[in-house]
Amino acid sequence: MISRVFAIALLAAFASAPSESVAQAKPRQSIANGERNSARGVPYASSEAAMAFADGVAQRRGLDPERVRRIIGQAQMLPVVARLMQPAPATSPKNWRVYRSRFIDPIRIGAGVRFWTENRAVLERAEKEYGVPAEMIVGIIGVETIYGRQLGNFRVIDALATLSFDFPASHPRAAERTKYFQGELEQFIVLQESAGTDPLAPLGSYAGAVGMPQFMPTSWAKWAVDFDGDGRIDLTRSTPDVIGSVANYFKSYGWNTGMPTHYPVSFDMAKLQKDVLLAPDILPTFSVASFTANGAVLEGKALEHKGPLALVELLNGDAEPQYIAGTENFYVITRYNWSSYYAMAVIELGREVKEALNNRP
Repeated sequence: MISRVFAIALLAAFASAPSESVAQAKPRQSIANGERNSARGVPYASSEAAMAFADGVAQRRGLDPERVRRIIGQAQMLPVVARLMQPAPATSPKNWRVYRSRFIDPIRIGAGVRFWTENRAVLERAEKEYGVPAEMIVGIIGVETIYGRQLGNFRVIDALATLSFDFPASHPRAAERTKYFQGELEQFIVLQESAGTDPLAPLGSYAGAVGMPQFMPTSWAKWAVDFDGDGRIDLTRSTPDVIGSVANYFKSYGWNTGMPTHYPVSFDMAKLQKDVLLAPDILPTFSVASFTANGAVLEGKALEHKGPLALVELLNGDAEPQYIAGTENFYVITRYNWSSYYAMAVIELGREVKEALNNRP
C-alpha cells in the first residue's frame, strides 16, 4: 500500500498539473483552442459498465463501494478525448524532418538552456546517481512540456473514465487500450483515496498524464522519487523531483551508462537484406556480426559495440528515408513513448541544448 504521505504529495501535484502530451498512451494530435478545457459531458452514473467496474475496484482494493461508485459516477464522458485518441489519418507518409521541426526549435532550445543552467547541480547529481546523461533528461522534459510551459487542463477523472469505457471501438488496439486505461483509472482512484483528496480536482492531459515529465498514475506509483529530500513527491513544481524521476524511469528500464543511443549506418547494396534487418522493428536483435552480414555497414566505435542493434528507419515523406543503428539505450527511450521519431527528437533536442549551453559566450 502506498504511504499516506506519498499519496498526499502525489495527488497534490496531480491537482495542479495539467498536461498536453502523454508518453505511451496516445498518438499526438493537435487540440483546437475550443477543446482545451475539460468541457462537461455525460456523467457515468447511469452507465452499467462503469458502475460494475466501480464495484470491482472497491472489492479488489478494499474500498467503500458507494464511494467508488460516486467518484466514477461523477466522471464525464468527453467526446473530444475519445476523438483525440484516434490514430491520425494516414493522409501523408511519415516525415522525420517535419516531426523534428516540431520539437527542435529556438524556443525549446532556449528554454532548455535556461532549465539546464538553473538545475545544473541537480542534473549532475541525477547523472551520477542513475547513470543517465543530463541531456537525455533535458530532452525528455523539453519534448513533453517545454519544461512545464505547455500543460493541458482536462480533468484526469474525465479523461481516464472516457478512455476506460468509451475508447474508440474502431481503433486497431481498442481492447488492449481499454484495459490499459482501466488500470490507470483504478490506480488513480487508489491514490486519491489513500490521500483523502478530491478526485474531481486533478487536471492533466487528455490521456490522464500529469506533471512536467508526463507520468501516468501507475508511473507515479512505480518511478516517481523524492529527489529534493523534502519528504514528498511533486512532479509539477519540484524540478529536482522531476529530474530524479525521469532518470529513475530510464534506469528502471535498463539504461546502460556510457552506451551510445545509436550509430550511423550505411548499406552494402550487394549484401543488403533490408527486410530482414527491419523485421524486428526497433527492438535490438542483431549482433554486430549478424547486422553487417545482412548488409549494414558500421564504422569506428560501432564495430566494437557489444550489445544488440536494431535498424531504425525514419521516413521522410517522398524523400529518401534516414537510417540509424539503434542500441539498447535507444530502445529504452522508446519505453517512454513507443516511437522511434519521438526517441530521435528527445536525443536531438538534448544534444542541441547541450551544444547551445557549451557555446554561450
